[in-house]
Amino acid sequence: MPLLLDTKPADAAAVELRSRNCIEIGLVNNMPDAALEATERQFVELIRAATTDSVVRLRLYSLPDVPRGERGRQEIAARYRDVSELWNSHLDGLVVTGTEPRAADLKDEPYWPTLAKLVDWARDNTTSAIWSCLAAHAVVLHIDGIERRPLAQKQFGIFDCKVTQAHPLTKGAGPRLRVPHSRCNDLPEAALASAGYRLLTRSAAAGVDAFTREERSSQFVFFQGHPEYEGDTLLREYRRDVGRFLRGERDNYPAAPEGYFDDSAAAADDDFRARAQDDRREGMLADFPMRVLEAGIEGAWYRSAVRIYQNWLHDLKGRIAQPRQVSAAGQRSRQGVWPSVGMRPAADRAR
Repeated sequence: MPLLLDTKPADAAAVELRSRNCIEIGLVNNMPDAALEATERQFVELIRAATTDSVVRLRLYSLPDVPRGERGRQEIAARYRDVSELWNSHLDGLVVTGTEPRAADLKDEPYWPTLAKLVDWARDNTTSAIWSCLAAHAVVLHIDGIERRPLAQKQFGIFDCKVTQAHPLTKGAGPRLRVPHSRCNDLPEAALASAGYRLLTRSAAAGVDAFTREERSSQFVFFQGHPEYEGDTLLREYRRDVGRFLRGERDNYPAAPEGYFDDSAAAADDDFRARAQDDRREGMLADFPMRVLEAGIEGAWYRSAVRIYQNWLHDLKGRIAQPRQVSAAGQRSRQGVWPSVGMRPAADRAR
């Protein structure tokens, strides 16, 4: 079944097409300009791959308070809706990305008031919502006052995660999953458990991976990791951090992603690291062994990521079919409605 990516302007005239088999999902993309398009692609393609027995209409939303340059503002204006359009509406599903943290305290981020309002809205006006990485940290801070803890060093790489209890979201995913993580902060497992969060997967090295909790009308799903990542996402992030070191924007050479490179790639990485530390200058980035490292990536997480999102969509569809109470602002027909103008299957969209 298709995923339809709806990028029409909010006020465009359109012919309406109705379907009883449509799931409406919003993607709130908070990533910085440099990662905006890639993050959109990752989530769109993952949801598309997971869409097997329903039609999904996916709309793109943005928080106006996320700092952006001119290029980012143009991209947002052309294809994204302002998140304020959600306040008097309802969505079946919601996916909210993280972003690169700037402040030590999340409440000091410029987008905090709007993100907190989004959390409150989603509790009453979605059937299920996925919160990724920093967004997950923001939700538990806003709802329960659980603060993230800074890590001694960045949690960066592919980590083996064990399924800790049976749940519809992990059905068929196997007892262990490999999941990409990229974060500088962590949530305390004991605090999450005490607050009633259901811990689904965890890593001995990386801590809590996925967890859930029922929130009023919605099931909230949280990922500290990034199952949506493409094979080379961590490599591109690693190269970015190496560039920051070579330009003097950070003091230490970044650690390579754990569990990510085979022996040949790791040797090439070690060789470049030694040369870059000995001859620290921006021009060295041209010698970064991108192709060699890309050829040596050990991935194997995408299949389980698709399975988890398939399970989420299947569970979401079942929840939609059940009678439930929603807020006055969120009441609507169970018929999915989408305009036929400005929208096309995601697989056919030009990039």
